[in-house]
Amino acid sequence: MTTSPSRKIVIFSGGSAANSLVDVFDELIEKNNCTLSYIIPISDNGGSSSELIRFFGGPGIGDIRSRLVRLIPSSNAPILNLFNHRLPSTSAAAAVEFSFLLDLTSPLYKPIPAPQALLIRSILSHLHLEILKRTRPPSSTFNFQSASIGNLFLTGARLFSGSFESAIYLLAIIGGVDESRTTVLPAIVSNFTHHISAGLEDGTVITGQNAISHPSAPTALAASPNTVNSDKSRYPSSSWVNDSNDAAGANATPQQPHHHLAAATSPVYPIEDATLPGSLPTLSTSQLVFSKSADQPLPSPIERIWYINPYGQEMHPSPNPKIISAIHASDAVIYSIGSLYTSLAPSLILRGVGHAIASAGPRFKILILNGSLDRETGGYGATDFVKAVVACCEESCCSERKPGEPALTKEVVT
Repeated sequence: MTTSPSRKIVIFSGGSAANSLVDVFDELIEKNNCTLSYIIPISDNGGSSSELIRFFGGPGIGDIRSRLVRLIPSSNAPILNLFNHRLPSTSAAAAVEFSFLLDLTSPLYKPIPAPQALLIRSILSHLHLEILKRTRPPSSTFNFQSASIGNLFLTGARLFSGSFESAIYLLAIIGGVDESRTTVLPAIVSNFTHHISAGLEDGTVITGQNAISHPSAPTALAASPNTVNSDKSRYPSSSWVNDSNDAAGANATPQQPHHHLAAATSPVYPIEDATLPGSLPTLSTSQLVFSKSADQPLPSPIERIWYINPYGQEMHPSPNPKIISAIHASDAVIYSIGSLYTSLAPSLILRGVGHAIASAGPRFKILILNGSLDRETGGYGATDFVKAVVACCEESCCSERKPGEPALTKEVVT
């Protein structure tokens, strides 16, 4: 008789890098009779996720999809292969292949049982209907280039149900992910897009996760007439804004001036697109092509990460309540491998997360170091990684901490 799991582990991670450790974590489940909760940010705005965000709005789902598909057991390989599949890299060919998915003639369906295949086709058909409703040629059209079928499915399920969590649940169920042992929790539960900015030590600001983690065209915010001058802080005001997960965060803190990188130019999209009024041009364009392998260094080390609303103002969204509960109930918290500032930080800086980690709940708080450094952490040693994790956790509970209090080092990394 199998006993129910008694130990609980929470893992902070991003998408692709930490996927290499999933088998290790699965072995941990088996040997220790425990459950795992992966906490993954929704600030991804690169690749096919960027086109979905541009056209539909909504959370960045690429990292969530990547982990869910990685958790699909090998016994369910046909569905794993379908959700892992990407459409061709040319728009016309991609659109044609998507049409094969709609009329059930795609060879990807052949090994999949009919009930699952028909359900998947139904969700993709709903997505297609939503695309047709929003299409206004020639400017407002959807680009299927290199689109991940898993991303398309998650978006279709979210639009159909009106719930991001329901979409995650549906993909997990169809894929056969055992949610009694492993759950994937988005850091923020929202039907709106959440972007991040990075403040560098030299005062430069880079906007958008993709621009921070991968070499690309400059994407910092352009100076605006509404910019507020202040000598008190090099970064946007730390006044806490409760946006209640709204889309615009109209009462958010205005951006402070910096010697920004030159703002990228982009076409102005018509109102039919999901781009909200006032949205930054650099956050309302697709970023389908970028390099994950190139190692172009940042002009200066990263000093701070924060969330921004469509106007570029700092905001402080509430975390998914389930991650706070999971942390309090856990025996251990693991900071997994991946990009420190774009995979871990967006979850750690959310309000209350640092306080939950520092509480008496989790006994062990373990940081797994990367085997190599990326452009976010050039020149970092182990101590620098620890300091960055601590700083993020302190950022998340700055409204609860008093000036002069000692750092939370021992409370968040043991």
